Amino acid sequence: MAKILTITLNPAIDLTVQLDQLQLGEVNRQLTAQSHAAGKGLNVAQVLKDLGHELIVTGFLGQDNRQIFDSHIAKEQFDNQFIYIAGETRQNIKVAEASGRMTDINGKGFFVDDSAKQQLRERLVEIIAQVEVIVIAGSLPKGFSVDELTALITWLQSQGKKVAVDTSGVALKAAIAANPWLIKPNTDELTETYRLPAQTFAEQKQLFSNLNSQIEHIVVSMGEHGVNWLHPTQPLHASAPKVTVKSTVGAGDSLVAGMIHGLLSQFTPEETLKTASAIASHAVTQIGFALPDFAVIEDLKSQIAVQSLS
Repeated sequence: MAKILTITLNPAIDLTVQLDQLQLGEVNRQLTAQSHAAGKGLNVAQVLKDLGHELIVTGFLGQDNRQIFDSHIAKEQFDNQFIYIAGETRQNIKVAEASGRMTDINGKGFFVDDSAKQQLRERLVEIIAQVEVIVIAGSLPKGFSVDELTALITWLQSQGKKVAVDTSGVALKAAIAANPWLIKPNTDELTETYRLPAQTFAEQKQLFSNLNSQIEHIVVSMGEHGVNWLHPTQPLHASAPKVTVKSTVGAGDSLVAGMIHGLLSQFTPEETLKTASAIASHAVTQIGFALPDFAVIEDLKSQIAVQSLS
């Protein structure tokens, strides 16, 4: 298995509260509540670790509430290369209803100064020779510009590394402009970012053609409508299996991890997309996204149809 680095620039402590139904303006009584160290890069790392890979994790963490992250990283046996800065890592509140609807209240997070950014660059110089793939996932913290994101992607690729990116908004536009190895937007993110339709394969293909994109692997998640992989020679669509949705948190991160796993394992394109889609579908059936039971993944794979989009 491969050694992989994930970069989480703006992690969070996720408090997930489960309710029957959210009643606005009323007292709501929780069914369960779980608090855990999160951030899209850390989420991707957890799934890749469950798939058998070795993980190095880095990015920025607040010094004042680091314990929950230190405990999580130690438990998962990640190589911890985070840069600790003054202040607290933000907290996100996620309200999960029985219907599957999720309401997010995201914190703003800390400010990253030039000194912290330089420390990260120096740390990356020390560790990137060890890894095969680098994943940059999640939002940008205050003080870290979209131009700096583009420069980071460009520099990592100049070092001969495969870079996968999962972000949104203006950061998504900056990432796409840098032409990373793999990107995983969803249809809403593409439409919001470019003000163009992106619901169908034809619309997605046209959008990236208009951008003169050189991205090797464009994976577009479409919720219950499945996943399109704008593979350069063999574009594919995977259907979504019928599952009971408990939480969508971590589904996109699981899809990214599954795609990277399949590509590094040299699966066929069909097997790569089917495996990644099954892992993502399994994530929505639970609060959390660990992969303890691979028999469930095999069952979900049997329910997924992969079709050529050529």
